[in-house]
Amino acid sequence: MRSISRITRRCLCLLLTCGIIGLLASSPVSAADRQPLKIALLPIIDSLPYYVAAQQQYFQDAGVPVEVVRVASAAARDQLMQSGQIDGMLNEIISSANFNRHEARVQIVSVVRASRPGYPLFRLLAVPGSPHRRIEELAGVPIGISRHTIIEYVTDRLLQTAGLSGDQVRKQSIPSIPERYQLLIQGRLDAATLPDPLAMSAIAAGAVLVADDTAVSDYSLSVLTFAIRAIKTKPEQIRGFVSAWHRAAAAINAAPQSQRPLMLEKIRIPPNVRDSFRIPPFARNRVPTEAQWQDAMAWMQSRQLLAAPLPYGGSVTDRFLPPTPPGRP
Repeated sequence: MRSISRITRRCLCLLLTCGIIGLLASSPVSAADRQPLKIALLPIIDSLPYYVAAQQQYFQDAGVPVEVVRVASAAARDQLMQSGQIDGMLNEIISSANFNRHEARVQIVSVVRASRPGYPLFRLLAVPGSPHRRIEELAGVPIGISRHTIIEYVTDRLLQTAGLSGDQVRKQSIPSIPERYQLLIQGRLDAATLPDPLAMSAIAAGAVLVADDTAVSDYSLSVLTFAIRAIKTKPEQIRGFVSAWHRAAAAINAAPQSQRPLMLEKIRIPPNVRDSFRIPPFARNRVPTEAQWQDAMAWMQSRQLLAAPLPYGGSVTDRFLPPTPPGRP
């Protein structure tokens, strides 16, 4: 009996040891899987798919815990990415390229919104009471922008499309969008480029619409971008996140009015356009094209933000896009 007891004890010890070794071997993976994806979001309309996905439990269905870090400015968002405190962010091509100037640190994994007729991302406006109605009439007129951002990029492309040369363009750097809005409405700024819905609010307050980015729709995009370190360590979580995001985008596109209460709760919509602002369509299953990327590179080089164009494949990947259902283009 004693020999059987010794054998039993040895078996139990062996099983216990194997179990401990197995736990030690698997614990890093399990811990990584349990850590939420940290995503920085501005309180802008482009972030609506996140709130829909969270409300409808699409992230839970995909098995992806998500922690949103709400930021008040693009500068605060970029600082979080720079310091490694977030895994991903909602931003633009110019912002992503800035991170990769010296080495590949981030990759764009999806387009969020693109300018479409009736649903621009940015509008070029003139001061209330201005006689200017066309872009050509803004020659020599100071235009409020934020330097080295998508707003300056889109503004430049609008002016160039209208045939204005560099010596005809005057720009005034006002990084704060709310300040730019106030200066325009108060008549202390002759023109400015603003994002919707703030641009719509300015029009409702008397500003003059000169043009919007639907005239240069290839250049105006918002995107989802993830840190390379997150792409290497959390690829399945990112894939699940992007899938849930696109599922939410499809739900918004199918019935935008049904998401209006959630939009008004989560997104900053100025009071004078809360009733009139329409939820825009969201992009599905696409990344920026190489042509779009190369145009942004050319602009950044012209502004001496880059010494040479960054390779497309190092900054853009489609590996996390959901598969396209059969029969859908």
